Amino acid sequence: MDSTCMEIAALGRPLYPGMLYDCRRDSFIPGVTLWDKKALLDDIDVRQQPRTHLKFASSDTLSDKANLLDISGSLKASFLSGLVEVGGSAKYLHDNKSSARQSRVTMQYSQTTCFEQLTMKELAHITYPQVFEQKTATHVVTAVLYGAHAFMVFDHTSAENENKQNVEGNLFSVVKKLPNMSIEGEASLQMTDGEKEVAENISVTFYGDFELEENPTTYKNAMDVYKKLPVLMKQQQNKGVPLTVWLFPLTLLDSNAAKLVREISMSLVRKTEKVLEEMGEVERRCNDLIKNQMADNFPDVKARLVKFQDVHIDYKIAFQKALVTVLPDIRGGTQEDKALGDILSIHNTSPFTADKMNQWLDYMMSELSILSSCVLKDLKVVTSLGSLHSIILDPTVDVVVCLSFTSLKYEDSYLAATEDFLNHGGFTKPEQTKEKLFSLQDAQFWFNSPEISKRMRQNLSLFTAFSKANKNDKVKFIIASISDSSYPGTSIRLYQEGSLTDSNFQPVSKPPKPVVETSDEKVTLNFSKSPTGERFRVEYRTTPPTDSATDVDAWKVTDTSDAQTSFTLNELTPGEQYWVRYRAVSDVGVSEASNSVPFTSQ
Repeated sequence: MDSTCMEIAALGRPLYPGMLYDCRRDSFIPGVTLWDKKALLDDIDVRQQPRTHLKFASSDTLSDKANLLDISGSLKASFLSGLVEVGGSAKYLHDNKSSARQSRVTMQYSQTTCFEQLTMKELAHITYPQVFEQKTATHVVTAVLYGAHAFMVFDHTSAENENKQNVEGNLFSVVKKLPNMSIEGEASLQMTDGEKEVAENISVTFYGDFELEENPTTYKNAMDVYKKLPVLMKQQQNKGVPLTVWLFPLTLLDSNAAKLVREISMSLVRKTEKVLEEMGEVERRCNDLIKNQMADNFPDVKARLVKFQDVHIDYKIAFQKALVTVLPDIRGGTQEDKALGDILSIHNTSPFTADKMNQWLDYMMSELSILSSCVLKDLKVVTSLGSLHSIILDPTVDVVVCLSFTSLKYEDSYLAATEDFLNHGGFTKPEQTKEKLFSLQDAQFWFNSPEISKRMRQNLSLFTAFSKANKNDKVKFIIASISDSSYPGTSIRLYQEGSLTDSNFQPVSKPPKPVVETSDEKVTLNFSKSPTGERFRVEYRTTPPTDSATDVDAWKVTDTSDAQTSFTLNELTPGEQYWVRYRAVSDVGVSEASNSVPFTSQ
């Protein structure tokens, strides 16, 4: 294995000719060398290599990022695990999208300046041979390609009602136009309306090996920076930073030196990359749900999402730490590839697989969607106990009617399983986690119950109708999360004069239309008995009713003295056509009006 030169990306690390490198840990060894400084400076072959490259990428996967920086499979494994600490422009590798609604295009500008290499004379005359016995390094840097990378990351976050695919197309088109526009000037810029809108809402992040006076943050800033990039290196009068380095095995200089026994299997590297890519996608989904307005409205739901976010971060750290412990040993020959395969096997039986995490997030999305469908546009959602008390105890309000979500605080068996995995060893004690398999099929969520769903729809319908029928300053309608296992799902709570008087209030509801009996002498209205009403309110008029808000004043109103189911209308004009309807009345308020019935008095 350890008999050929290797070419790797420098990734912002200070890798210069003569520096020692340990390929087992993908780290350089500072302060130790095979030659003295003067010999290194005297025997370096330098060749000018001025070249410029421009690339665009609309994908933001780990694989595509690695390709832009020419990261090889073995080095990629070290980067994925966190073994490699990148610097300069390579910090771009850590810039990940935070939202699933985020569109991104990356522009990479690369400039090479010169190529430096050690001569054969230098390789043959080693000043400090004792380095071989230390076995801290496996290779020595024999050649370096210098230059600079610059990455400009263009981001646009779509609104929920925007077509993300169209936004991505416009974003890519706008970024691709930037080089021509920088050369020909803004006057040459031809953009569609969609492209202009995207360009105005782009955020830009710069990662580079160039020294800028000010980093760009907008599309216009990016245009100005791009104009300067070709001359920045000359103005700063330097050859740039190491971009690519070539490593020579120390065993070819001395058989006693440490060596790289084996590379990491590319198949396992790809599987590891897939796991971390899936973790990133899950993280973006979770971020979006946490920012959802319903999560702010209902703190119990948000608390679960934040808890998931925390255990997800902890798991990612644990996964990468496990990789760090085995990669150097596999490369050094003290462990087989199986050690990495075992870590992936533990992951595949953990609660943190992509399928399980996404399924749980699907449930959370369903819960938020249900809550969103139950929240009425003009009603306040009370998010804290303090706010609830201030409303209930308000002396200017006689009655508070609250649509309460009673089942939002519950023990989540999936989150418990994730914590259990992390608390009982995770990757460090696989024998304790192997038997603790978890299935989300076993989890019970309140909103999946048909009985609870039916009750919720009924309560929402009653609450909505009652709130619309009773708009006055003395009655206040609110929505809140108040746990109550006696009424799973939702209940309507009634507060009167600062005290809870009914945990399962049943407001008066819309009655069936009245039956009208006319005779020569009178008009009799027959009502359906109200289960919760104390009396009825009769409303009648001589003009056809409309849906206009001002139309309510056209109704003449009279209340019955009790809950009698028949009522006689008096003082009607003979031969006149009327429309009549009625409402059930309780001590709290009135119901929605019944459908109106036309009749002609005799």
